Amino acid sequence: MSKQALTFSRNDSAKFFKTLNKRVNDYFKDNNIKRTGNWKLYIKAIVMFSLLIVPVVLIFTIDLPAWVQVIFMMIVGVGMAGVGMNVMHDANHGSFSSKKWVNKLMGSSIYILAGNDYNWKVQHNVLHHTYTNIQGHDEDIDAGRIIRFSKHTKWLKIHKYQKYYAFFLYGLLTVNWAITTDFKQTFVYLKRKLSYGKFPNPATQWTKLIIGKIIYYAIWVVLPLALGFAWWQVLIGFFIMHYTAGIILSVIFQLAHVMPNTDMPLPDENGTMKNTWAIHQLFTTSNFSPKSWIVEFYTGGLNRQVEHHLFAQISHIHYNRIAKIVKETANEFSLPYNEYDTIWKAISEHYNQLKILGKKPSLA
Repeated sequence: MSKQALTFSRNDSAKFFKTLNKRVNDYFKDNNIKRTGNWKLYIKAIVMFSLLIVPVVLIFTIDLPAWVQVIFMMIVGVGMAGVGMNVMHDANHGSFSSKKWVNKLMGSSIYILAGNDYNWKVQHNVLHHTYTNIQGHDEDIDAGRIIRFSKHTKWLKIHKYQKYYAFFLYGLLTVNWAITTDFKQTFVYLKRKLSYGKFPNPATQWTKLIIGKIIYYAIWVVLPLALGFAWWQVLIGFFIMHYTAGIILSVIFQLAHVMPNTDMPLPDENGTMKNTWAIHQLFTTSNFSPKSWIVEFYTGGLNRQVEHHLFAQISHIHYNRIAKIVKETANEFSLPYNEYDTIWKAISEHYNQLKILGKKPSLA
């Protein structure tokens, strides 16, 4: 599908989002609560950064058995994903703090996670949050030729087996960030003149990208080599860290959108979507494990994707409070509120969706 200009319907005679937005605003006003993070989020940030940094420091300073080093690098991967979901994600949505400089600082944590803030904001804030699950526009459902996430993607014979190999490939997500993805995205996004906010000077963006990668590899590759670790030890540790983070992040992402209960709509011949943007989010997004405090704590509220997609500039620490408002309002307007009770049920249903999408279209 070509990158045609898309518009969302303005036909919401019942005024769903206007009603919902007022109710959510009233919640914060009546309770005198800021929409951004508070001490709960700051404590989570300390926990996640500790998971990322402490095991590395211990590996660098103590002579540990190989099996302990492997476990510690897996914990680093857990911390990497945790920082990404709890700190970087909120900050680059502008919801970590009410202070812009704090958001910028915390958002810059993406540089030690192998990413780039400009690329992430365009892919996530602009393309994914605007064109959720729309083939050819939302890059989160574009896995190239190897995995088929949408019924609108061309089917290939290899897709028959994606139910077996997809989860193994999910672990390569952040490895790709570190090596190739950022360079490709910067080239494409600058060429298309895409941005979240002010369009950057191309030379400045390329400079930031290259310097960011140099710092990243200096921390995760050059430093351990300088401390006396063998190249193969560094390579194995690097891979374990990234593969662990990649599996976690990819699965969390897919449970929100590539599910049997979420739609993959296309625009009409004029480039207009059937629903308004807010209603589109309800049809294309799903929650999971809403009653698990540990899932909500670790995933940075990304288990409540419905609330996140409707109110991305509200910190995730408030989602469990506004979820009741969103669900009741959606039901009142006879709109979907997609949700799975547990993360295991959601993973099972995602696997089933991979099987369905892997079938030849005429058979599916």
